[in-house]
Amino acid sequence: DTEMFYWTGSEPAPSVFDPKDKRWFEIWNDVFMQYNKTVDGKYEPLQQKNVDTGMGLERTLVAINGLSSVYETDLLAPLLEFLKQQVSVNEQDERKFRIMADHLRATCFMAADGVVPSNKDRGYVMRRVIRRVMVYARQLGLHDNWLAGFIKEFINIYSDAYPELESKSVLISINDEMERFIATLDKGIKEIKGQVTKAGYVTGSQASVYYQSYGIPLDVTTEIVNGMDGEIKDLQDFDKEMEKHQDLSRTASAGVFKGGLADHTEEVVRLHTATHLMNAALRQVLGEHVWQKGSNITKERTRFDFTHSEKMTDEQKSKVEELVNSWIERDLTVKKEVMPLEQAKQLNAIGVFGEKYAETVSVYTVMDPKNGEVISREFCGGPHVEHTGVIGQFKILKEEAVAAGIRRIKAAVS
Repeated sequence: DTEMFYWTGSEPAPSVFDPKDKRWFEIWNDVFMQYNKTVDGKYEPLQQKNVDTGMGLERTLVAINGLSSVYETDLLAPLLEFLKQQVSVNEQDERKFRIMADHLRATCFMAADGVVPSNKDRGYVMRRVIRRVMVYARQLGLHDNWLAGFIKEFINIYSDAYPELESKSVLISINDEMERFIATLDKGIKEIKGQVTKAGYVTGSQASVYYQSYGIPLDVTTEIVNGMDGEIKDLQDFDKEMEKHQDLSRTASAGVFKGGLADHTEEVVRLHTATHLMNAALRQVLGEHVWQKGSNITKERTRFDFTHSEKMTDEQKSKVEELVNSWIERDLTVKKEVMPLEQAKQLNAIGVFGEKYAETVSVYTVMDPKNGEVISREFCGGPHVEHTGVIGQFKILKEEAVAAGIRRIKAAVS
């Protein structure tokens, strides 16, 4: 491993490198990969030896422009300055402003990529990041409409390099998540203060509950407790409880049945194919911004999550039902093909938003063999019916919100 550091101090660089001196700024890193370490601790030469090299763009800007921090670069300084203009600034709040600028920038890019706040996977990460920002916004006393201004400043900075941000600006609105969190945040802060008033302290275990239940980071809990002349007891228990929580989350993620199918019975297979038709109908009725975010199919019903920001009207639900049932009545052919991923993309096959697919994929196409009209073409591992006429009558049972920008439909066939 080779690490390259650049001296950012105002005086000449010392002749001896001191890793503790923060004026030495790491801007580049090379990793030379030569061996594979086996489970029994032996090192075996790799067949293919590589060099992994990476330059920190923002850190390099710091060096080139004679700055002392990435927060002084053109990529972050305007965002930081915008936040500071919203309130009277105290020097001790600098760290909070920096965290907010960095976290919000990441959140905006995630939103532009179609990620929405939720309780699982990337959406969970996004939700945690937003909530940390919101905690600091509340502490710093930012005004109600500051977020819209921040997003505008963000787009001004990055849209030249990422022009898609302009067209996806609506997706970058994270107001809904923040508004939902306000009541939760106030409740959590009230609970912390009540605990300190009653006992004079907060335990590490309690602090982990405040984080898991209310999204209040440990440093914020500590700040509230210290501000009331209280103390944090058994701090080591915070890490223990958080580790348990992470283990449970990993177990739950590993237990998700691939494809969302309860089994491969006839009822489930019919509903699975109907779900593909429903996805196609939703994209036709609501627009091509609709992407699958998850599904769960049992013998009784299909549950389908998709990207859409508004409640569906009765007219829209009826139109989706009509389309699906018309395709069922036409007894369309369902054809499976195994092909290279690039070929599938050229055929405009769609899948779960953000899902990574192998180089060779299975594609199911629902089409009219008489005229070649394609109704649905999706990446999928199956199984499906061979023709739509056996599916039955399709009916939407319920449509509801499950997260900001995510709707859920429950439907059945009879």
